[in-house]
Amino acid sequence: YCACSDISRGTMAGKKDFGNDAVVVFEDQQRINMFAKKNTTMNDIKEQIDDKEKQLRNIEDASDELMLIDDDQRIPYEVGEIFVLVAVEEAQKKLDEQKTEIESELLYLRTQASEIEDILMKVKSQLYAKFGDNINLEQPDS
Repeated sequence: YCACSDISRGTMAGKKDFGNDAVVVFEDQQRINMFAKKNTTMNDIKEQIDDKEKQLRNIEDASDELMLIDDDQRIPYEVGEIFVLVAVEEAQKKLDEQKTEIESELLYLRTQASEIEDILMKVKSQLYAKFGDNINLEQPDS
């Protein structure tokens, strides 16, 4: 989320005056736009992380449930839109593979989030240094 107060009061073509000697020049607008794009990307990544964490918890719960089942039984395992009967050992192996894949995806997403967070903090400090209270770069309370 990114908003500038009194943005509609333009003084010159390509520049906006905020009254506190803070003039929005092209480079400032580029920073504001980059912040907005990176912030949107960050929110998307956070949603993906939440989804992956939920999937990981579900896999861990399913794995725990498998420990309670006799090894000689066959259990339904979802493949696409159908369920197939597999041995408990095979189901555990497939769950472990899924868990490893999701943990890898989570690591990648968290790395991306960290890199974007660094960029956001740098741009935010630059914009606040120039515009102070005339710009709001904080997330709205939901």
